[in-house]
Amino acid sequence: MGHSQEFSEFKRGTVICHHLCNKSIRKISLLLNIPQPTVSGIITKWKQLGTTATQPRSGRPRKMTERGSAEAHSAQELPNVCRVNS
Repeated sequence: MGHSQEFSEFKRGTVICHHLCNKSIRKISLLLNIPQPTVSGIITKWKQLGTTATQPRSGRPRKMTERGSAEAHSAQELPNVCRVNS
């Protein structure tokens, strides 16, 4: 099961803007095509932290960078070449 993409700071700001214009969570959800729990989560975090910026996460960072993993995947896609020992 893959991870879902997080919303951009602009989209989260749009949710807050609608919230400040006294629109309901349901209306915001329908307007922006975002699930209601996500909208309420964005609003709750904004009320707690005062910002919509992505916060640092706990845990160890990935060992391999995005570029390194892309190179590893492209190397796996190459056809295997048989080498004959003489």
